[in-house]
Amino acid sequence: MFTPLQRTAERTPPGRDRHIDLLRAVAIALVVLGHWLAVVVTYGDRVGGGTVLAFVPWARPLTWLFQVMPVFFLVGGFAGAASLGSYRRRGGDAIGWFLCRTDRLLRPTTAFLLTLGGAALLAVLLGADPAIVGRGVWLACLPLWFLIAYVTVVLLTPVLLALHRRAGLAVPAAFAVMVAFGDAARLLGGPAVFGAANYLLAWAAVYQLGIAWREGALAARPRVAVPMIAGGLGVLVLLTVPGPYPVSMVADPGDRLQNTSPPTLALLALAVAQTGTALLLHERGGRMLRRTCPWTAVVAANSVIMTVFLWHMTAVVIAVPALYITGLLPQPPPGSAAWLLLRVPWLAFLTATLAVLVAMFAFVERRGGSCPAPGAGRAGAWTVVATLAGTGLVVVGLLGAALTGSEGLPTATLAVYLVCLAAYLGGAALLRAARSSHRS
Repeated sequence: MFTPLQRTAERTPPGRDRHIDLLRAVAIALVVLGHWLAVVVTYGDRVGGGTVLAFVPWARPLTWLFQVMPVFFLVGGFAGAASLGSYRRRGGDAIGWFLCRTDRLLRPTTAFLLTLGGAALLAVLLGADPAIVGRGVWLACLPLWFLIAYVTVVLLTPVLLALHRRAGLAVPAAFAVMVAFGDAARLLGGPAVFGAANYLLAWAAVYQLGIAWREGALAARPRVAVPMIAGGLGVLVLLTVPGPYPVSMVADPGDRLQNTSPPTLALLALAVAQTGTALLLHERGGRMLRRTCPWTAVVAANSVIMTVFLWHMTAVVIAVPALYITGLLPQPPPGSAAWLLLRVPWLAFLTATLAVLVAMFAFVERRGGSCPAPGAGRAGAWTVVATLAGTGLVVVGLLGAALTGSEGLPTATLAVYLVCLAAYLGGAALLRAARSSHRS
């Protein structure tokens, strides 16, 4: 008797690179764990908090282990190049592929945003402080930062793939040089906007490494992997220990320059080392995943990967009143032995809460979506326009929702979030219409 997940695992095509799926699952698991471990909650007259890095400097080097979002973009580039090539060989075009690719991303995101907006509106109507609700919405929306960049590079995949076939590894190298110029402008005292392009350039560089891996320019062999690991770590140490970049690979309020806001050359050095590690472990991971049990576990994790990622900070929003406002958890100094010991019940509660949220919402991600068949023909002009306009609205809506309630918009209210939600939903509706048009 096989469960649906076991049947899915058994039907895996022989040519699928299972190691890529393992990397995706491990990356998201470490991102979730890192976010949960970094949260510091305080409660006196009102709820407050921050990141443990502001209180515990020795934790900053540990972010080199937990900042694995580059691995997700690396995997995205590999999988994107593979699926785009397959889609084209079956008679599809780039627009149809993009509409298929984003359907799996946007269905769970839409459910997340609608539920979060409804819950926030209900809380305000029931008398909750709008400022506190806004902070909760902002915290829950932190994962949207990743999605903004990821949707953009997925849209650019056909261009990035074409660039690789023309110039190979020179493409991510050129992106890295442009990232360095943006960093230099900021380090020399220029406005922060000088580095804004790095939000796209840095993640596109890592995504491009995944394309290069898939296309054979990066062999999964020690002769390639070991120099990447040693070189990436060596450059990372040189850039951070003497300076000018901070050691922390996540946002740290104590640093003038942040390695993720926007991404820096130091983060790219870490990405190179992580790419080398992924290449080095490729053969071992593939052997392990030929066994049914570990492969089924990876299939199960990937079937809810977006749901886990989207909702993991909502679990924190739920945990704060449940554990701190009620007084169930004490508040020892962050980083102390008592605080570290209390991470155990904290993580246990968050895990249980996230499990409930996944059980409630995973069906949205798992169900089949509307997707143009590869042989549906070429996209018409209206479909192309609707796709580009819809993607633009989705990105703008996600960006606004992610900013709502942050330090950058201290007076933002629920109304701002609802406007951003309307923009996102308008974009999602356009993309859905484009899928229907492309199928017909």
